[in-house]
Amino acid sequence: MKKTKLFGLAMSLAMVIGFTSCGNKDNNEESTGSNDQNIELKLGHNLAEDHAVHIALTEFKDEVEKNTNGSVKINIFPNGTLGSETDMIGQIQNGALDMAKVSAATLGNFSDQYNVFSVPYVFNDKEHYYKVMDSEIAKNIFDSTKDTGFLGLTWLDSGARSFYTADKPINKPEDLKGLKIRTMDSQMAIEMMDDLGGSSTVMGYSDIYTALQSGVIDGAENNITALRDHGEVAKYYSYDEHTRIPDIVIISSKVWDSMSDEQKKVFNEAAENMKEKYKTSWDEFEKQVKTDVQSKYDVKFEENVDKDAFKKAVEPMYKKLETESPDVYEIVKKVQEMK
Repeated sequence: MKKTKLFGLAMSLAMVIGFTSCGNKDNNEESTGSNDQNIELKLGHNLAEDHAVHIALTEFKDEVEKNTNGSVKINIFPNGTLGSETDMIGQIQNGALDMAKVSAATLGNFSDQYNVFSVPYVFNDKEHYYKVMDSEIAKNIFDSTKDTGFLGLTWLDSGARSFYTADKPINKPEDLKGLKIRTMDSQMAIEMMDDLGGSSTVMGYSDIYTALQSGVIDGAENNITALRDHGEVAKYYSYDEHTRIPDIVIISSKVWDSMSDEQKKVFNEAAENMKEKYKTSWDEFEKQVKTDVQSKYDVKFEENVDKDAFKKAVEPMYKKLETESPDVYEIVKKVQEMK
């Protein structure tokens, strides 16, 4: 009798264990056909749904989901709904967010190495910029934050940044004297304005329109596409092209380490495809914005800018870097050697 009861109990346990094991396998392989774990990710950025960045990230999402057979799902949160870029980076470090598109200038507050991209005139032209961004120099910078909670997956072109103002063009550094210019929350941007003779005013992107309209600031610095939002109150855009600061798509180190090798491969391939396609998309986007704001707002584009004078004015920044941030300065020298 006892043997019969024990046998029955053993058979019941075996059935439960067998059923449970099959259930886990089915749940895990139902959509993937592999042992890849199912992952659902949140990706944030601060631009509108019709911006080239959002379109590129949506295509990236679709490619990842397709090529992982649905084992990875990505939900995109645009328009800064998850907070500022600094907020989103903090959320990634705290495990509340998985991915984000942020400026390399913002990342300079988390790793000094990212400040290389914010050094004025560190890039000679677009071709030099692309060459560096696709090199091991950039890859090493992307990996510099892995131990602090995130790493760079890829970069997206964000054009050359120049000055735009409400009342007068900026053709030489002296034209900035006495002007209040909005900059990002970046020490490099603030120091640049000091050397050029203007007054740096740090504020969020969403506050620029009202600040220009009311005279709180006299101008700002950004790529041409900012005129989609500010062309109505900014009448001059001057091509001094002082920096070329890329956007970086970052991902949580913890999430990255949890992925299978196959999932990582899909991510890397999708990121590479997005980056390459975006080079063309960005160029077309800038041209379209320029055409639109010229016809809609009559923005004047100043091309007769004394770039040599601007380069000379920021030379103290290089000397300061050499003294105070020798590691960053060494990377800057490597970048310039690639010209």
